[in-house]
Amino acid sequence: MKFPEKLRQKLTNRELSNSLRSLNTSLNGIDFYSNDYLGFAKSTVIFNETHQYLIDSQLKINGATGSRLISGNHKLYEETELLIANFHNTEKALIFNSGYDANLGFFSSVPQRGDIIIYDELCHASIRDGIQLSNAKSYKFKHNDTVHLEKVIKNHIEQISISNSEIYLVTESVFSMDGGSPDLEKIISIAKKYKVRIIIDEAHSLGVFGNKGCGLSQLLNIENDIFARIVTFGKGLGCHGAAILGSKKLYQYLMNFSRSFIYTTGLSPHSIATIQVAYKHLSNDILHTLHKNIDHFLTEIKRLNIDHLFIKSKSTIHCCIISGNEKTIQIAKQLQEKGFNIKPILSPTVAKGKERLRFCLHSYNSTKEITAVLEQLATFV
Repeated sequence: MKFPEKLRQKLTNRELSNSLRSLNTSLNGIDFYSNDYLGFAKSTVIFNETHQYLIDSQLKINGATGSRLISGNHKLYEETELLIANFHNTEKALIFNSGYDANLGFFSSVPQRGDIIIYDELCHASIRDGIQLSNAKSYKFKHNDTVHLEKVIKNHIEQISISNSEIYLVTESVFSMDGGSPDLEKIISIAKKYKVRIIIDEAHSLGVFGNKGCGLSQLLNIENDIFARIVTFGKGLGCHGAAILGSKKLYQYLMNFSRSFIYTTGLSPHSIATIQVAYKHLSNDILHTLHKNIDHFLTEIKRLNIDHLFIKSKSTIHCCIISGNEKTIQIAKQLQEKGFNIKPILSPTVAKGKERLRFCLHSYNSTKEITAVLEQLATFV
């Protein structure tokens, strides 16, 4: 059967713009591209402890066997959700199969018809896909621009007060494609002023900021002013899954109305045990090492006079704007040939003209490795 012409043309257009995606096996060089910020994904200690925990708990089961509302709610779920809630200073935590599922499930079910969702224009695709499934109206504000955010709220606050509906405001504590963070304290102030409910995606903040990596919201002591936080485990914790943090009522609501929670097989006991063990391995010592590397990276780009090419960031993610898919791919390949795992981020993932090299820093990178990759970069840009 002939492949649909419209789909073939879309693939052709991607090829012509040098932006066609493909799957590749992991590179063998020095890791500056993974989200495994603390090295937990590669930790044999966590692997062995997880295995032993399952043996000791007599949980020799490969799968969950069904959705959590039917047969998949094994006891590890409840233990781990309690641990997560206590760690993040919240009433309840509800585990989802992934960050994508969590955002899709939240935004497609919580905002109701007549409500308004206001979101940062650079919010993750999972947030925007969830918003598209919602019956609420949505409006974006300029990236990290609190002046424009307040203007957007003012434009819609009157209709909300008349209809007795809600405004939901969503942003991220660390944006995945540039590493920057919003002024969360200012956003909280604006939200309180207009009685707006805040949702913060902390995917790239967990394991990076705050006491033992609890996240940027807790570092700033604003977690009690936030309606919902989304934490994911595939970055700093090096495993899989996600959780939505919030009140007991939100927990109960999502369990009853979030379709990505209700209609999917639960995570296996092994996945949940890995999350639990990973949380127990979070420590301020490993965070100290990580932040020493971040500080060294920032010092080196300034020394090499290439700091003007980078988006400002204090996180693990640092992006060098190159511009143009072909040039970005070329420089990434040159760095890969020198033994550094760097991935180019191309349009349409980012805006045309904003193509970039994305450097991810880890606790296990050495300062020597950081200096070496940046010295190479300085000869190519």
